[in-house]
Amino acid sequence: MKHKDTRPITDPIILKKFLKHLREDTSMGERNYAIFQTGKATLLRVSDVLALKKNDVFQSNGRVKKNAYIVDKKTKKPNRLYLTPVRDVLEDYYDWLQEYEKKHPYRKLFSSEWLFPSSRRLGEDVPIRENSFYRICHQTGLKIGVNWIGSHSMRKTGAFMVYQQTNHNTALVMKMLNHSSEAMTLRYLGLEQERREALLDQVNFNLL
Repeated sequence: MKHKDTRPITDPIILKKFLKHLREDTSMGERNYAIFQTGKATLLRVSDVLALKKNDVFQSNGRVKKNAYIVDKKTKKPNRLYLTPVRDVLEDYYDWLQEYEKKHPYRKLFSSEWLFPSSRRLGEDVPIRENSFYRICHQTGLKIGVNWIGSHSMRKTGAFMVYQQTNHNTALVMKMLNHSSEAMTLRYLGLEQERREALLDQVNFNLL
């Protein structure tokens, strides 16, 4: 499937509808919901979310670690993830994986080393593919009447939420996205023009 340009979900009503359908519409809804919530809370690229392993995230007792340490695939930069904002989602997901494997012992989802294993490729321990998750997100978006949601929307949505709820703290968003400049972050959020206009609003053009 060809990936179209995706946008952040900035409307709380649309986000609520999207997450409800994502979680409830398929047998793998709990996994898909956990992927999106993890990407939204950590601001990871989808490739890095799907590359997470259970031992990156969980302690031996199934509880979530405070931090996970990874290397971003694209930038090769080290990245420390703060997992507390998504702890409850991941711990519920851990319990769901256990129950799922009890009911479907031939599908080794809980036994997989991957945090978000594929449910389709029996006999292979692999994570869900990026194209598959894009398709899931896009089709869920279509169900609620929007055609611009894809897997990358989770990262953009999280970035937009951090920006809006921290009084436009661009430096924090830049750090979480592992960007090298604030200008790059503003471009990513599509806020370059908004920032320019806000600065121009402070200029008194009547002064000589």
